[in-house]
Amino acid sequence: MFATVFKLIFVINSIIAIFSLIPVGAAVYCGEYSSLPDFLIPFSVSLLLGFAVIFFSKKKPINLSIRNVYVIVSAAWISICLYGSVPLVLCGKFSSFSDAFFESVSGFTTTGASILNDVDVLPRSMNLWRCEMHWLGGMGVIALTVALMPLLGVGGFQLIKAESTGVEKGKLTPKIAETSKTLWLLYLAFTLVQAILLMFCGMDWIDAMAYAFSTLGTGGYAMTNAGLAAFEHQVAIEIICTIFMVLGGINFSLYFYALSGRFAEVKKNSELKAYLWIMFSFMLGIGILLIPYYGSFARAIRFSTFHVASIMTTTGFSTYDYTLWPSYAKFLLFALFFIGGSSGSTAGGFKVVRWVVLAKQAKNEIMRMLHPHGIFTVRLDGKPGRKDLVFSVSAFIYVYMTLVAITAFMGTLADLDVYSAITASLSMVQNVGPAFDKLGPTVNYGFLPVWLKWWYCFSMIAGRLELYNILIFFTPAFWKK
Repeated sequence: MFATVFKLIFVINSIIAIFSLIPVGAAVYCGEYSSLPDFLIPFSVSLLLGFAVIFFSKKKPINLSIRNVYVIVSAAWISICLYGSVPLVLCGKFSSFSDAFFESVSGFTTTGASILNDVDVLPRSMNLWRCEMHWLGGMGVIALTVALMPLLGVGGFQLIKAESTGVEKGKLTPKIAETSKTLWLLYLAFTLVQAILLMFCGMDWIDAMAYAFSTLGTGGYAMTNAGLAAFEHQVAIEIICTIFMVLGGINFSLYFYALSGRFAEVKKNSELKAYLWIMFSFMLGIGILLIPYYGSFARAIRFSTFHVASIMTTTGFSTYDYTLWPSYAKFLLFALFFIGGSSGSTAGGFKVVRWVVLAKQAKNEIMRMLHPHGIFTVRLDGKPGRKDLVFSVSAFIYVYMTLVAITAFMGTLADLDVYSAITASLSMVQNVGPAFDKLGPTVNYGFLPVWLKWWYCFSMIAGRLELYNILIFFTPAFWKK
């Protein structure tokens, strides 16, 4: 088992290393030659190990047990976070390895919570690397590996099921490698389209790629301290980022169906209907409530639309300090922390489909009270769901709320007030990024004690991998033969 784990980890890290050549190009373009070793040293080591593993390993299919799958996925995510932290450590702008690792974990899990007081001190190439981490982690590094390296001889479906999000997981094409490749190509196409649009609005290619990475990856890292607020007078940029945040929060399988002409699959999707209804209802509702605050409907709806899209898709961008909003508007925004994006999207969170399942089950319970002898099932996309679907979602809620409560308690041990601790806990587990009060959108996580940063790292990875993939290691049954 350990040979298989190390083989895949080395290969995954070598793939991540290849993508680090994008910030290398940015460093050359910007004349940041002193930053080149920060990327090229880990790049060379990882590529050498990856090629050695591929060249010397036996070319025979690898059969993975259930335990192998969970070990590989968890180890792979921890290893890429370690790799991502190496350039950050080498650049010398982070006070400790703990801070660099936190920044890397927050990047790859698309959380977007930063420990940096001053982002502007980093070279532009390093900030591009931070944003690219969102993009790589958004669609999933295991899915990328399966798409690019089917020659590894590993059955990828179980790995992708363990990494991906949602309650229903399947294949779009007969081969899982083709499915992964299709989704990644769609993801790449969306990214390039957004980057081109941002360039038309006046951004250079580095900023355009960085914000496209952060937006489609639903992460939230920015190139400067001001972030997108620096473009406050360019409403077009705000609109483009809002649109692509909303697109990033939709199940990417639906884009494949649409391009394949299978519009019926898209039209009947229960989660998509709920996602769009919640999104636009909150945008309009908060916008109306903010009219007295901003003095005009146009300005109120502008800030409401952007921040609702940002929080619900767990991107975490901010163009205004929403903690200054009236309490009723902040409450509605806070409610979005419990929802999240769609399954199969780059967004984090609880996932809309789970709320759909619970809402349908609640309706069934009411109908059962009225018709005691009736038979009612939860139907998704017009079809009956699995019989154990409600039990699965209920168990997830229990695990989810338990981890949120423990993480919030950890925050209080670090002298955070209850409000800050709870919202920070939701932000970490849901991979949102900004929270409220002491950890709001204009504040960073750098002042927290080291031990809490490490706990938050655990919470972010657990949240990105849908909790069970990490928590299963704490069950005695996993370690029994």
